[in-house]
Amino acid sequence: MIYTVPEDAAGERLDAWISGAADISRSRAQKLIDDGGILRNGKPADKKDKVAPGDEITVTLPEPAECNAEPEDIPLDIVYEDADIIVINKPKGMVVHPAPGNEHGTLVNALLWHCRGNLSGVGGVIRPGIVHRIDKDTTGLIVAAKNDAAHIFLSEQLKSHGISREYHALVTGGFSSDSGTVDLPIGRHPTDRKRMAVVDGGRDAVTHYTVLECFGGISYLRLLLETGRTHQIRVHMSHTGHPLLGDTVYGGGKTRFEKIHAPLLCGQTLHAKRLTLTHPSGERMTFECPLPEYFEKLLSILRGE
Repeated sequence: MIYTVPEDAAGERLDAWISGAADISRSRAQKLIDDGGILRNGKPADKKDKVAPGDEITVTLPEPAECNAEPEDIPLDIVYEDADIIVINKPKGMVVHPAPGNEHGTLVNALLWHCRGNLSGVGGVIRPGIVHRIDKDTTGLIVAAKNDAAHIFLSEQLKSHGISREYHALVTGGFSSDSGTVDLPIGRHPTDRKRMAVVDGGRDAVTHYTVLECFGGISYLRLLLETGRTHQIRVHMSHTGHPLLGDTVYGGGKTRFEKIHAPLLCGQTLHAKRLTLTHPSGERMTFECPLPEYFEKLLSILRGE
């Protein structure tokens, strides 16, 4: 991948700039530089280099290491399945694919068992079949591809915004309008590389929201993603002063309601409720799944039921 340094990045350290441009951690950018995986204007770079407008930065990512993911007999809530795709209602606490510290019990482990090897290889050995991801503590719909043609077909839809993803969330605070749009770029947090943030020079990110119900200091939202950046809804809502209930990473967990009902909260209150896509056959399809039990219980408490 080749990146061109814009005017407003003049003087930034190369490792910091490429971290944001390539959406990788700064430590990984530094390692790539040390390993010769990053060139500046065709020559080996130094991590202390300062970028200049017009510089061409070539980034070569190494092939993913072999994944030791093994098929695991983990129950799946299958919403739909055929020879091309499988749509899953992912539970809270399940990681989508193996990573350091989460080598077992992931959605990929479960899919490897259920599909008996019939998963797309486009995502590589680390993420077989995975077209898109949702966070560990986000529940709801995720689609996986069972062959390479289906994976490529769905990936192109994602790029062209042809897949519609509707989420439901509980957030803090009230809204002056029943609906709105957050159109703010997202990139790595400038000091905490494990988090994302609204940053100048980040990638375009657009979230549309509608207020379904308001309970004083807490609101129930429907959100539609126009783009799919990492932690997009969590970052956009937090940045606008409405962190998701239970999302201690992005400012949630501080209200009296959250403290009283802490046993019901484990991570952000966010659910991927509806997914609309064009199937490889050409048919437009919509899938839905109900809110998880903990979410429904929170709503019942808020409604005074």
